[in-house]
Amino acid sequence: MFLHIGREVTILAKEIVAIIDLNAESNSEILGEFVRTAAEEGFVDRLTDSPCSVIVTTYKIYLSPISSRTLGKRLSDFGD
Repeated sequence: MFLHIGREVTILAKEIVAIIDLNAESNSEILGEFVRTAAEEGFVDRLTDSPCSVIVTTYKIYLSPISSRTLGKRLSDFGD
């Protein structure tokens, strides 16, 4: 199954490692460092200028305009 994550980008659901709320206060410093390091290494694909979520896959990290809650709901809708 594929998951639409913003713009015209879809990814295989089985490749998703994590979907993280970018605005979560509890992980902002660590997450920021993780994303900066991944960007320096060329692993980040920014789908918007104001991302709401981070999708970590086995090959790439996406900064998505779609909330982690919406993405999670889309995934769970496939399982029903």
